Amino acid sequence: MKRNRKYPKSRFGWLWENMEGKRVLFIIALFGTALYNILQIVVPHFSRQLVDLFNQVQRGELVMSENEGTFYRLIGLMVGLTLFRVVVVYLDCMAYERVSQSALYRIRNYLYNKIQRQDMKFYSQYRTGDLMTRVTGDLDAVRHNIAWVIRCIVESITLFLSAAVYFFTINVKLALCIVTIAPLIFFIVFRFRKMVAPMHANLRERLAGMNTDAQENISGNRVVRAFAREEYEKEHFDKTNQAYRDTNIKTQKVWLKFFPFVDSIANALPVILLLVGGMFIINGEISVGDYVAFSLLIWAIANPMRMMGNIMNEFQRFAAASNKVMEIYYSEPEIVDRPDAISHPERFEGRVEFDHVSFQYEDGKLPVLKDVSFVAEPGETIAIIGETGCGKTSLIQMIPRFYEANSGRVLVDGLEVEKYKLTDLRKNIGLATQDVLLYSDTIEGNIAYGDSRLTQEQIEKYAKYSAASDFIQRMPEGYETIVGERGVGLSGGQKQRISLARALAIRPSILILDDTTSAVDMETEKQIQHSLRNLDFPCTKIIIAQRISTTKFADKILVLKDGEIIESGNHRELVSAGGYYADLVKLQLGESVVSA
Repeated sequence: MKRNRKYPKSRFGWLWENMEGKRVLFIIALFGTALYNILQIVVPHFSRQLVDLFNQVQRGELVMSENEGTFYRLIGLMVGLTLFRVVVVYLDCMAYERVSQSALYRIRNYLYNKIQRQDMKFYSQYRTGDLMTRVTGDLDAVRHNIAWVIRCIVESITLFLSAAVYFFTINVKLALCIVTIAPLIFFIVFRFRKMVAPMHANLRERLAGMNTDAQENISGNRVVRAFAREEYEKEHFDKTNQAYRDTNIKTQKVWLKFFPFVDSIANALPVILLLVGGMFIINGEISVGDYVAFSLLIWAIANPMRMMGNIMNEFQRFAAASNKVMEIYYSEPEIVDRPDAISHPERFEGRVEFDHVSFQYEDGKLPVLKDVSFVAEPGETIAIIGETGCGKTSLIQMIPRFYEANSGRVLVDGLEVEKYKLTDLRKNIGLATQDVLLYSDTIEGNIAYGDSRLTQEQIEKYAKYSAASDFIQRMPEGYETIVGERGVGLSGGQKQRISLARALAIRPSILILDDTTSAVDMETEKQIQHSLRNLDFPCTKIIIAQRISTTKFADKILVLKDGEIIESGNHRELVSAGGYYADLVKLQLGESVVSA
C-alpha cells in the first residue's frame, strides 16, 4: 500500500467532518471567542471616559455631584461586563473542550476500526509502536488543535482587529504608528513556519520510533532476559530517547532564534505610544483619556504578535501529527469484499482447491509459491510438510484471503474465495498458529473468543479436544484464571492448546493448523490427534507439521520445496516412493520403520 499524502479533504475539512453533531456548538464557541475578545475594549473604553470626565471636574468646569450618577454607571458597566466576559470565557472553553473530545472519540474509534480491517500487507508496513503513537500522541495533537490552537487563532485575530479598529476611532495617526509594525511580525513568523514545518514532521517520526522500541522491548522482555541484554536495550533506548530529545530541542531552538525579534518589536509598542502619544497630548491632538485607552489596550496589539510564534509552532505540530493520522484514516485495504461478492451465511461443506496458484510478496524478489495445485475434499485431513521457508504458511494464508494469488485460483466449495464475503468466508475457517496470541482475559474468554455465546459445558468440551482441560482444571481458578498479556504465565504448549481450543470452538468447516502442536509432548500430541479424528462436527483439516507422528494419519500429504509440490500421497505411498518424505521418516522414526 503506497502512502499517498493527497487526501480527499484538507486538514480542516477533515476536522469539520469529524465534528459531526458538535458543529453548531463549535460555531457558537467561535462567536463566543470573538465576543469575549471584543469585550476586552470595555475597561479601556470606560476608563477613557472616566479619566476625561474627572479631568474636567478637577479644572472646575463641572461639579462632582452632578456627575456622580455617570461615575457609578460607568463603574457598574465595567464590573458587569467584565463578569459577563468571565462567564463567556468559561462557557467557551468548555464548549471547545467538548467539541475536541467528541472529535477525538470519533476519530479514534474510526482509526481503530480502520486498523482492524486492514490486510496483512498493512501490518508488514506499519510498526505497532508507530500505530500506537498515531492513535495516542498524534491524536492528542489533533485534539489540542481544536481546543487551543484554533481558539488562539480566532482570539488573536479578533483581539488585534478590535483593538486596531478602536484605536482608529480615537486617533488615526497614532493608530497607524502602532499598527503598521504588524507586517514585520508577520514576515518573521512566515519565515519561522517554513523552517519549523519539516522539523515537526521529523519529531513525530522520532517519537514513533521511540515508542516502537519501547513496545518491542516490553513485548520481548523474556528474550531480553534470556540473553542478558538489559544493558544493551537500555543503551539502545537511551540513544532513541536522546535522538527524540535532541530533535525536540532543535525544533524549539528555531523559535528561540526568532522570539527575541518578535518580543523586541512587541515591547517597542509601549515606547512608541509613550513618545508619539506624549507629543499628541502636548499638541492637544488627543486627550489624557484617549492616551489611557491606548495605554490600557496596547497589550491587545502586542500579545497577538507574541502569540503568533507559539500558535504557528503548535499548528505545525498539528500539521505533522494530522498528516500521520490522516494517512491511516484514509488508507484502504486491498483485500476487500468485491462488489459482486455473494453472502453465504450457511455452513460450508469444506472443499478446498488450489488451481495452479502462484504467489510472490510485493517486496519479495523470488516467488513463494509456484503453480501449486491440490484438492482437499470435505472431511479430509491434508498435511503439508517441507523445509523452513518453502511457502507452507503462505499457502494456508491464501484460504482466508490474508493474501491473494498472483495467478491461479483458490476455491472453497467450488467457488473462488474472492467471490465470498470476507466475513462469511473467515467465520467458517478456524486458525491456530505456532506463534500464539492470547488476550489478557480468562482462559474461558480466550477459548470463547470466536463465539461468546458458548456455554461452560461447550468450552470444556473443546478444551478436552485440545488436551487442555487437565492443566486448566489444575489451576487455582480453573477456567476463570486470568491469562497474562500474550499468555504470560503459560508454557508454549499450554498456549498452543488453548489456541487450538479457540479454533475448534467456532466449529469450523475448515480447520487450519500451522505447526500448532510443535511445543507439546508426544503423549499430548497423540491425544490431540485422536480428538481431531473424532470431532463431533464435519471439518476439513489442513495441517502444517514437521513431525511424522502428526502427518502419517493424514489422508494426503503434500511435500513442498521452494514453493512447489514435489511429492503428494498418503504416508505409505510416500514412504514407498523413497523421496524427501521417506528420508524424513527415516530421520525421525528410524530406518527400521521405513523398511517396515
